[in-house]
Amino acid sequence: MSNFDVIVLGSGPGGYVTAIRASQLGLKTAIIEKESLGGICLNWGCIPTKALLKSAQVFEYLQHAGDYGLSAEGVDKDFNAVVKRSRGVAEGMSKGVQFLMKKNKIEVIKGYGTLKPGKKVSVKDAEGKETEYSADHIVIATGARSRELPSLPQDGKKIIGYREAMTLEKQPKKMIVVGSGAIGIEFAYFYNAMGTEVTVVEYLPKIVPVEDEDVSKQLERSFKKIGVKIKTSAEVTGVDTSGEGVKATVKTAKGEEVLEADIVLSAVGIKTNIENIGLEDVGIATDRDKILVNDYYQTNIPGYYAIGDVTPGQALAHVASAEGILCVEKIAGMHVEPLDYGNIPGCTYCTPEIASVGLTEQQAKDAGYEIKVGKFPFSASGKAKAAGNSDGFVKVIFDAKYGEWLGCHMIGAGVTDMIAEAVVARKLETTGHEILKAVHPHPTMSEAVMEAVADAYDEVIHL
Repeated sequence: MSNFDVIVLGSGPGGYVTAIRASQLGLKTAIIEKESLGGICLNWGCIPTKALLKSAQVFEYLQHAGDYGLSAEGVDKDFNAVVKRSRGVAEGMSKGVQFLMKKNKIEVIKGYGTLKPGKKVSVKDAEGKETEYSADHIVIATGARSRELPSLPQDGKKIIGYREAMTLEKQPKKMIVVGSGAIGIEFAYFYNAMGTEVTVVEYLPKIVPVEDEDVSKQLERSFKKIGVKIKTSAEVTGVDTSGEGVKATVKTAKGEEVLEADIVLSAVGIKTNIENIGLEDVGIATDRDKILVNDYYQTNIPGYYAIGDVTPGQALAHVASAEGILCVEKIAGMHVEPLDYGNIPGCTYCTPEIASVGLTEQQAKDAGYEIKVGKFPFSASGKAKAAGNSDGFVKVIFDAKYGEWLGCHMIGAGVTDMIAEAVVARKLETTGHEILKAVHPHPTMSEAVMEAVADAYDEVIHL
């Protein structure tokens, strides 16, 4: 039996970051992983999808070379080469995590970990051999997987989840994407850009339903312009896979219709990986598919902690990392403040990109704030026009009374790299007037933030 100060179960962006920070703080640390270091994010999520999306973006640029006074003839894509590049990027990142584990002297234990009472974890390796390890502190970071609907049972061939969507051997001619959150929208953009006929089916009245209404409307316009079909307030009630392709029965306000495609991608959210890891044996409390934790990620059983997708916070890689760091800093006796879940940025990497933080306009109104709203379209941005990317806008929401920055919502080229300004400003309790007086460089996409704030305060120059 080996003893550690900290054992982390799962090596995604929550788990491996937790392990590194624990080691930095002088804690003897081990990490348990049943598959590949880096978890879903590095191997099957955030990173490889961005590689796919970049290929799609470059392909679109080449097809529109004439818009830039250039000539590119005979442009085509090699779908398998695009997938291969994406896998290569993922493998490189996973090797990077392996290096970080060695550098930080973290013991990597390969196998399936099961929690045991008394601060122990049993690990079964590929040969079926079981070894027990103990630690003063055990952090659960087992993440989540694609959620399945009863009406959409995934078979991995005709009805697929995000993992299969990343490694299809053959590009489908027609695809139905069920769900329009970040995962569904990113794949809808990628496959459409590659030449697949895509239909998005969303149960709620608008696509990207967590975003501000103006952002949802803009994305729908942008997507329809590139040929993506969108059905909102629609539900897939059944799928027939008996023929060559797939026939999906979709119920809308107008009645039922049958959509035909080669493949249905189910992107209806995630299911946490909390089964068969020993939670019941230890007595760890759960509620609605999540492990219950306090502000410092302690479960109801001393010595056991949980972070990332298995807990009630937002299921985002950067949230898992922040939670893990905070968790082990508390373990190490540092003074830490609870995470502010109201100031977590969300990003969607389709084209145009979406980035947001804080309250939507409707949420601000519902909360009783008297608000000032400013909006600056990229059609009025010199940089956006010069780049040929003028779709979208920056929208800001302020409390009229105190100038508090309540929310920021962006849709356009590169906005996922711009949202951090609003996150940092909100963290520092910056007011609208302070943003206005902070000189932004010209010409840049980022000056649209200053212009949107100026619009909120009736000082806008370029509108």
